[in-house]
Amino acid sequence: MSPIRTFQSVALALLLPLILAACQQASGGSVVQKNTGGSPTEAAMSCVPVDRIEVVHFHGTKQCASCIAVGTFAKKTLEESFSAEMQAGRIVFKDVNAELSENNEIVLRYQARGSSLFVNAISQGRDHIEEDATVWRLTTNEEQYKQYFEREIRDLLSCNS
Repeated sequence: MSPIRTFQSVALALLLPLILAACQQASGGSVVQKNTGGSPTEAAMSCVPVDRIEVVHFHGTKQCASCIAVGTFAKKTLEESFSAEMQAGRIVFKDVNAELSENNEIVLRYQARGSSLFVNAISQGRDHIEEDATVWRLTTNEEQYKQYFEREIRDLLSCNS
């Protein structure tokens, strides 16, 4: 490997964590990624028959552009593609500032740290909470994000069939 390539590789390895840390400093935490494997086209959430779905966007008081996009795109996807389910209360979207003390209970329930998007497929009164880390890779392309996230929610709803 040439000295320039070596330098570029080392620089990238050192700068990427700094860039992510700067983004998360703006949001007041760190990103926890439970679902790191797979591509955006693979299902990130497991299939259980659901009575209700809660989509929860956790964030800090100050948010970077990616943190804002994760919540905004999720809410838009639900409102555009699942409006009937939302009106019926079968799908709920929550936007939660994790830094506020009044939100401590939900933060603990979801074990949220920093900016994150969780999907809770509630079945027979039991939570099936999973963080969807794939959405972070799609924040620069709203259409891809919405296609991916709609498919994830439809997959959960289809488990009732």
